[in-house]
Amino acid sequence: MTLSTSTPAPGDATRPRYGWTQFASPARFERLARALVPWCWAVAVVTGLAALYVGFVVAPVDATQGQAYRILFIHVPAAWLSMICYLAMAMWAVVGWVWNVRMASRLARALAPTGALYTAIALWTGAVWGKPTWGAWWVWDARLTSELILLLLYLGYLALVESIDDDRRAAQAGAMLALVGAINVPIIYFSVKWWNTLHQGASISMTAAPTMARTMLLALALATLACWAQAIAAALTRARAISFAQEPHLAAGTPGRDPA
Repeated sequence: MTLSTSTPAPGDATRPRYGWTQFASPARFERLARALVPWCWAVAVVTGLAALYVGFVVAPVDATQGQAYRILFIHVPAAWLSMICYLAMAMWAVVGWVWNVRMASRLARALAPTGALYTAIALWTGAVWGKPTWGAWWVWDARLTSELILLLLYLGYLALVESIDDDRRAAQAGAMLALVGAINVPIIYFSVKWWNTLHQGASISMTAAPTMARTMLLALALATLACWAQAIAAALTRARAISFAQEPHLAAGTPGRDPA
């Protein structure tokens, strides 16, 4: 089974083709990414500034943690994105490996630095929050340890794909590592339920009402949207750069071989 952009049958040349598989073509993906990136950056800037204002000016002081709780407006979205980016990276890496879709492998490769950045931010902000709360910058808590392992998986994936000159072999090796490492994501998420950890449980749940004030929840939602938009913009920009490096005709805007 392949994801390809085959030539339409006679009589269908003018019929529009829809579906996500059409963007397996690097040329089509490049056009889509070029159109989406400015909008994503605009959303990231606007919602990011709004999140900073609501979170650090409007939101009240927490009765228990005081001003220190405000770090969660950065820490929580970063922690969420660290896991989501890894799952997305693993998914696209496997799609590229199994169906030999070059653009999927490039997107996986483009997601890795962004995911690693958000993982590092989550660890750093967690340490800043942990010092006044736990009295220590770092403890070998189950969630902290598994999040650190996630950062090492990102760095290992990047080191692996960059060390192999052949793009196809690099994509295959990276996909295997990403797939194996994906088991760490549910461990991170459920660690506070599976083990007796210092890390607090979730303040937001799909099965219960949030325990946060509305202004706090609004700030968190805006910060999360800003992080999502930034992550998408950065990944699309990096995926375009990878495509330009591997297929210079895309950057030049000249026709070239363009199978999926």
